[in-house]
Amino acid sequence: MGLLPLGALTASIGEQNTKVVRLFTMARRPDREKHEVLSENDLEELRHSLAHLSVTAVRDFYERAYQDCRLVYNRIPSPRQMQTLVQVWKQLWKWR
Repeated sequence: MGLLPLGALTASIGEQNTKVVRLFTMARRPDREKHEVLSENDLEELRHSLAHLSVTAVRDFYERAYQDCRLVYNRIPSPRQMQTLVQVWKQLWKWR
């Protein structure tokens, strides 16, 4: 095995650094999914609906919203799911 000239060694290290940089820049794919967010009108309608449900129905709604917001592997809840959970929690908090 012969010794490499200094220029070949630096080119090899530079090439490796480029591959490492590419690896890290390509590791995350852009989020192509558009996450739906509840508008102020949607939130107002949700609050109104929750206020007119029974305590039992709101608790059931909370359980479903809570299950939707669980962290499962790499899936995180959407903004809409989180907004729903927060609104249900606020309604339950008002009734405590």
